[in-house]
Amino acid sequence: MKKLPIALQLYSIRDCLGDNLEGYLKQVRQMGYDGVELGGMHDIPADVWRKALDEAGLVAISSHVAIDRFNEDLSGTVQELLTLGCKYAAIPWMDENRRPGHPGYEKVKQDILRAANACKEKGIQLLYHNHDFEFEVVDGIFGLDKLYQDVDASLLQTQLDTCWINVAGQSPVAYIEKYAGRCPIVHLKDFYMDRANKPAAMYALMGVDDTPSTAATNPRDTFEFRPLGMGLQDFPAILDAAGRSGAKWVVVEQDESTGRSSMEAAAISIGYLKQLGL
Repeated sequence: MKKLPIALQLYSIRDCLGDNLEGYLKQVRQMGYDGVELGGMHDIPADVWRKALDEAGLVAISSHVAIDRFNEDLSGTVQELLTLGCKYAAIPWMDENRRPGHPGYEKVKQDILRAANACKEKGIQLLYHNHDFEFEVVDGIFGLDKLYQDVDASLLQTQLDTCWINVAGQSPVAYIEKYAGRCPIVHLKDFYMDRANKPAAMYALMGVDDTPSTAATNPRDTFEFRPLGMGLQDFPAILDAAGRSGAKWVVVEQDESTGRSSMEAAAISIGYLKQLGL
């Protein structure tokens, strides 16, 4: 297994990023993480982030940036990424109307091309982070594959979220291999799901009301995000595929932590990866 550097997606510990940013970042470094991926700025200026990261000994490898932020202030958003020191930026979510097969897709595709070109000019690679909804069939292929078919690899690369690929009933290993050379960052996320009773409102666990039936059932009854090594994922196989396929980083992400603090969950996850030899 190729040894890859490990980053923490800071969305995982978003509850800790208010009053003591510097202290929590130092704790993340002490856990053994090499870098972080921002999941939002939390109203903290980029230069303040950069100073805290430098003091903690962490590198910001990437930041999740909504396509609307690029649309609203393209040059300012790119400059923010440069201040942070990010080599990558990932679009983290696509509203239903903008997804492949929906009316807004052609417009958002042009928005992605515009953002990707602006990033590329400054040495930043744009990525797209999937969920499970991109695995709806559009024109005979999955929506995720259509997006990567429609936008050249030099402009848009993948940030494969291995949890959501598995939730969609697909193989994380097969998808990493499929996009070998185009997947510089792989998201490692573990989960439990009763496949016979897949909840309709999983995104409610992330604070997103994306399903009309959100109130019908409690998604935690049949679905739960878990620290790495405590769920259904075959991480030795995933990590082997990531190394063989040219990944530069792996990123630990846990959308919600139940029964323990978010920092404890982050520590369990990297401890598991270290046990595997990363």
